[in-house]
Amino acid sequence: MVDKIGIGIVFALYLLSMLAVGSLFFRKTQNLSDYFLGGRKLNSWVTSLSAQASDMSGWLLLGLPGLAYLTGIGEAFWVALGLAIGTYLNWKFISVRLRKYTQIAGDSLTLPDYFENRFKDNTKILRVSSALIILIFFLIYTAAQFVAGAKLFHTVFGIPYLTGLIVGAVVIVGYTFLGGFLAVCWTDFIQGMLMFFALIIVPVSAVIFLGGPANTVEKLKLVDSNFVNILFAPGGKRLSAMTIVSSLAWGLGYFGMPHILVRFMAIKSSSQIKKARKIAMVWVVMTLCAAVLVGITGRVYLTKELQGNMSETVFMVMVNQMFPTFVAGVLLAAILAATMSTADSQLLVTASAISQDFYKALLRKSASDKELLWIGRLTVILISVIAFLMALNPDSSVFRLVAYAWAGLGAAFGPTIILSLFWKRMNKQGAFAGILTGGITVLIWKQLQGGIFDMYEIVPGFIVSIIFIVAVSLFTQPPIKEIQEEFDSVNVAEV
Repeated sequence: MVDKIGIGIVFALYLLSMLAVGSLFFRKTQNLSDYFLGGRKLNSWVTSLSAQASDMSGWLLLGLPGLAYLTGIGEAFWVALGLAIGTYLNWKFISVRLRKYTQIAGDSLTLPDYFENRFKDNTKILRVSSALIILIFFLIYTAAQFVAGAKLFHTVFGIPYLTGLIVGAVVIVGYTFLGGFLAVCWTDFIQGMLMFFALIIVPVSAVIFLGGPANTVEKLKLVDSNFVNILFAPGGKRLSAMTIVSSLAWGLGYFGMPHILVRFMAIKSSSQIKKARKIAMVWVVMTLCAAVLVGITGRVYLTKELQGNMSETVFMVMVNQMFPTFVAGVLLAAILAATMSTADSQLLVTASAISQDFYKALLRKSASDKELLWIGRLTVILISVIAFLMALNPDSSVFRLVAYAWAGLGAAFGPTIILSLFWKRMNKQGAFAGILTGGITVLIWKQLQGGIFDMYEIVPGFIVSIIFIVAVSLFTQPPIKEIQEEFDSVNVAEV
């Protein structure tokens, strides 16, 4: 076991460094574009690593290893494969066109901004409805990150869950409040590097300790002969087609994640996206594989079995047992990095939705940039308080919370983003129908159980949203000439 005081010192230094970054960018944040989009100045490395770090969250070091620990490589493999495919498709087909379109369509700073400008919607219905979806599901998503941070502090230091929850929330809110988008992206870049190396080191060290890959596999087969079979669950039950489809469907979520899509919007030039995509894919494939390996190697490395939601602490427990104090502190800080890198991005996107899409659109149309900047900062605090209250239950599952929020955002925004970028005939009525039906389908489907309703709710949500977008667009008036000409201009734009 390692020295808790030593780990505490490492954590304190790490947290102070993140707050220092926030303070640095506080002085550099002059206007709303700086706070919410960094002035569109990100380079390829910061764009790619901040996008992926904010994407994966504490789920990557807690939820996915926990799933692999409990169920073997089967279901976890298909989830990881779906995420890898979704990441690639998002970078390949969405990133460049979204970067161009958001600048051409009124220099849009947020997704609700983009939807309103893309469809010339003067009614504000697209802006407000999409902001509402962001608020609902990002509250759940942010709560999941607070839960992950609290579990970290509780497992490592033995402090009460509530105390750990408070510490993690205060630090995340601190540097997000101060620095805005640039602070979030640069801290996410640092945290992405830390997550990458921590996830590689732990399972590799475990395999070496267990006597190499062959011995590790043999030990896993002694636990259950199907533990390393991608088509079977422990106990010999074959994975159903519904389980595999539901697991792969995690990849659909990428097309509708505001905190990831905003990175595409913020890169300095669309020409830098190809390089960013390559960096992102290396990071994603290696970290997903490593996260699954943490779970399955932990099953035979740890002598005491972890039950239920405690399986999500497998990474922490392994680090505690395997490494000396300083190294353990750095590796465990990767969990803090993962939770912070996602929570900060979600808080910022939610703050932008409240300040831009509710406050300015509905309450004070004449609000200045400085006023909106401080409304955004105050919103960070307000949203954090609500997410904190939602995270108070120590038995909350990071995996389940993330899965729910991922489905809601993916189904509400994914089809709308894809079709708005590539289908000229789509209109604002179709966009509104897609956002509304996608989100509502997820909310309803989640409450139903048994049979077809056991399918991951993002699948029906995505399908229903596409159907409504196409049907409503075709049965209503086509877009005006100005919208169609702007759509065509994106094809040849150099932005």
